[in-house]
Amino acid sequence: MHRGSCLCGAVRFTVEGDLPAPDACHCGKCRKHSGHYFVSSDVPRSAVTIEGADQVRWFQSSEKARRGFCSVCGSSLFWDPLHRDWIGIAMGAFDTPTHTRIAVHVYMADKGDYYDVADEAPKFDTVPPRP
Repeated sequence: MHRGSCLCGAVRFTVEGDLPAPDACHCGKCRKHSGHYFVSSDVPRSAVTIEGADQVRWFQSSEKARRGFCSVCGSSLFWDPLHRDWIGIAMGAFDTPTHTRIAVHVYMADKGDYYDVADEAPKFDTVPPRP
């Protein structure tokens, strides 16, 4: 079981089972939502329990997805693709060690000019197809 929360603790969550390796998204929307690039693990909705869900506010950032954040402290927590059976949870919001490593970097063509990405994970200018 993995636990996490927003900065102020108004929103807490648990994830049952292992966390899939996270992806790092460098697109402009993720950078604006998170303040840097957004790293999240895509977990089955059925594995997630959210306490304080009434404090989560959702912003529809595209026709395909919405982004969830704490209405009290503003912490970026979720990337929710509509009509999918999974949800992306921000890696920085986990309280416990995740025992994961970034699996892939996406939208590298949009990344900020103020940082470099030097890890060994594959890098793509868009999103590769999901298996």
